[in-house]
Amino acid sequence: MYRISKVLNHNTIIAVSKSDNQEYLIMEKGIGFGKKVTQTVDATPDASVYSLQQVTKRGDARKLAQSIAPEFLEVANVVIQEAEKKFEKIDYNILFPMADHIEYAVKRLKNHEILSNPLNDDIRLLFETEYQVALSVVPVLRQRMGVDLNEDEVGYIALHVHTAIENHELSDAITIAQAVRDCVSYVETVLGKKLDVMSLSYNRLMNHVRFMVARGMKGEGIKLNMNDYMETRFPQEYEMAKEICNRLVEKLHFELSDVEYGYLAMHLQRVLAAEEQEA
Repeated sequence: MYRISKVLNHNTIIAVSKSDNQEYLIMEKGIGFGKKVTQTVDATPDASVYSLQQVTKRGDARKLAQSIAPEFLEVANVVIQEAEKKFEKIDYNILFPMADHIEYAVKRLKNHEILSNPLNDDIRLLFETEYQVALSVVPVLRQRMGVDLNEDEVGYIALHVHTAIENHELSDAITIAQAVRDCVSYVETVLGKKLDVMSLSYNRLMNHVRFMVARGMKGEGIKLNMNDYMETRFPQEYEMAKEICNRLVEKLHFELSDVEYGYLAMHLQRVLAAEEQEA
């Protein structure tokens, strides 16, 4: 049982739980219709209930719940519900920054302001399931607000979804995507041509760099050393791997074990071998 402290619209309220005396944001069809402050309501199992006790980097959750238009909280909730179907664990605190992003994305589109996302292709491949979840927002915005969200904006929402399942900051997800893009750009420069983004070896390379950067950011390492083998057998790929790792260390200001060279060289060798077969 909840006591209403604020009605945001017909489907969204802020209310105090009688069980713990804490405030919650509750979304359910019709829950706020005709209701007034201090009235009590029950939330059914279909309701979405979010605690307002957290303080995020964007501010106090209660203030955010009241500053973001409720229809965008509802849209963000649709994305979270879709994420729940795909992933076992979700950080529900993502509701507010994601709703905030969607609200400003819609404002930009209505003002004919396009926010480009140069990492969108990499995000779509790196975080494929997150991207599919983020796509769920497109028909919702089209139906409710008459807005067609472009792919670049979907990519940014996918990053929000990723932070909700990996316990990363949004900036970390962007860093990982940028690191992968820099790595691929370097390999393409060395080869003098674009890589086949649909190949299995390319996807394995992207995911390897993704987890390698994540290890560097967490200060983690790997134990099995393949350096001697890869340096002797595939010297070109080994030198490329070494250069990529050194660039990442210099740019991102973290430490990477030398052991990473051999593993990265192995993935580079697969990409190069695949490219040679197609040539």
